[in-house]
Amino acid sequence: MRTALVIGTGLIGTSAALALASRGVEVHLEDHDPSMVRTAAALGAGTDEPPSGAVDLAIVAVPPAHVAATVADAQRRGLARGYLDVASVKSGPRRDLEALGCDLTSYIGTHPMSGRERSGPLAATADLFEGRPWVLTPTPVTETEVLNLALELVALCRAVPVVMDAEAHDRAVALVSHTPQLVSSMVAARLQHAEDSAVRLCGQGIRDVTRVAGSQPGMWIDILSANPGPVADVLADLAADLTETVESLRALQSADDAKRRDGAAGIEDLLRRGNAGRAKVPGKHGSAPKAYDVVAVLIGDQPGELARLFAEAGMAGVNIEDVRIEHSTGQQAGLVQLMVEPAAAARLSAALRERGWSLRA
Repeated sequence: MRTALVIGTGLIGTSAALALASRGVEVHLEDHDPSMVRTAAALGAGTDEPPSGAVDLAIVAVPPAHVAATVADAQRRGLARGYLDVASVKSGPRRDLEALGCDLTSYIGTHPMSGRERSGPLAATADLFEGRPWVLTPTPVTETEVLNLALELVALCRAVPVVMDAEAHDRAVALVSHTPQLVSSMVAARLQHAEDSAVRLCGQGIRDVTRVAGSQPGMWIDILSANPGPVADVLADLAADLTETVESLRALQSADDAKRRDGAAGIEDLLRRGNAGRAKVPGKHGSAPKAYDVVAVLIGDQPGELARLFAEAGMAGVNIEDVRIEHSTGQQAGLVQLMVEPAAAARLSAALRERGWSLRA
C-alpha cells in the first residue's frame, strides 16, 4: 500500500492515519469538519490536499449510521481501489450498503478493537492498535485484493487480524464491549447523588468498574443505535442474574436458616460463575491468563518516583508483567501493585526493601 485516504479524522481515523504515515504511506485526509482535518494534518497524520487519482485504500472512519452513505459517495467518486470502514458494528452498515446498491466486491467491513475514553484527533496515537485485535468481516463477494489491502492495513498498524462473520461480530461486541459500557454507566450513575462521605471511600474497585463511564454519550448513542438487539439480549440475561441476586440477598436477611443457606448458595454460584468467566479473559499479549504475585509498594506522589521504582525493579533483574496504582484519598501518596512472576516476587521485595522502599502485605 502506497496511498490511502482516511475519511473521518476522529480518534480512530487519525490514529490509523498516523500509523500509516509513520510507515511511509502517503495519507490524504477528509472530514466534514475542516478544523478536524487541519488538526490531524498538523499532528503529522497526512495531508488535507485531495489525492490526484484513486488511492489504494479508502478508510471510512465515521459513525455506524453514516458508513453506508459515506462509502457510497466515495465509490461514486472513484476515490480508491478498495474501501473499508472501521465502525464498531458490522451487519447494519452492510445491509445499508446492499440497499444502496453499492459495489460490495471492493468493500470490506472491519473493526479495530481499540479505543479510549477521549475522542477527536488530539486523542489519537500511532500506536493505538498495536497488539490489539482488528476484526475483518469479508463476504463471499469480497475481492481478494481488497482483503489483502485490509490485511496490509492491519499489519502496518501492528494489530492482530481476526476474521469473523458480521452478525457473530455484533453479538460478540454486544457482550464484551457495549454491555460493559452500559453497566459501567449504571454503576457510576449510582454515585451522582451519593453522599460525599460515601464517595470519599471509593477505592480501586469502583474506579475499575466505572472507568469507561467517562466516555462521550453522543458516540455511544451512535454505537448502541446500530446494535440494539444483541445488546438488549445480553442485558436481559444480566437482568435475570440481577433479579436472582437480589432475591438471594433478601434471603440472607431472613430469620429462617434454610432461606439464609439458599441465599448464600445463590451468591456463591454467581461469584463462582464470575470467577470462571474472568478466567477466560485473555492475558498478556492475548495469551491465556496467568497468575502473578503482587508486590505492593507505597509511593510518594512526586515527579520521578514511579520511574525510579521501575528502574530499581529492572536493576533487580525482575520484569514487571503488569501494574496498578491505587491513589490514597486525601494524601499525596499511592500504592503501586507490581505484578511479577511468582518466582521473582521474593527477590524483588528484598531488593526494594534494601533500597528503602516501604512495602505492604
